[in-house]
Amino acid sequence: MESQEASIAIVDYGAGNLTSVKNAFAALGVETVVTRDPAVVAAAARVVFPGVGAALSAMESLRSLGLESAVKDAAASGRPFLGICLGMQILFEHSEEDGGVATLGVLPGRVRRFPKVPGVKVPQIGWNSVALNHEPRTTNHDFYYFVHSYYVEKTADTALVAEYAGVEFSAMVRRSRLWACQFHPEKSGRAGLRLLSDWLSI
Repeated sequence: MESQEASIAIVDYGAGNLTSVKNAFAALGVETVVTRDPAVVAAAARVVFPGVGAALSAMESLRSLGLESAVKDAAASGRPFLGICLGMQILFEHSEEDGGVATLGVLPGRVRRFPKVPGVKVPQIGWNSVALNHEPRTTNHDFYYFVHSYYVEKTADTALVAEYAGVEFSAMVRRSRLWACQFHPEKSGRAGLRLLSDWLSI
């Protein structure tokens, strides 16, 4: 049985880039615990919910490991919670991936596939700039590293936006202490470490 005293739990449901996430926090001098134990997630002061891969397999894995309720409860608890990439997408209500998947429903909104645009490759892989929602895009905003074929539509919780394939989408959402980003802060150099540091300060 794992210790239930973890201050920061990184949820391991077989769909996360866990080593990179753990190393990014270590670079900030912060210890984390990678766990599949729902009790550890429930007891943690902070929860990180990373993810790469497909929505359907992620949901199936969460259920098979008994983590679905623990993650939903953590995200809705008011404790600091950070979703990353797929871990952001499945916080919403529904994804078009895999023919349509009902996801966790912690946040209102839907996940859609990027449209086919001549000369534009999907998935988006690489660096993209972000801007504050409702403000003009400038060249002064940070760049973050993205890897995704699906995106979260803009919602009332959208904090940062990015554009790809002619679509402006939610690059990051915030609702109180729940933060979630489509990009990978753990792969985004100084900008990513700064974002993780900001999250640790809340």
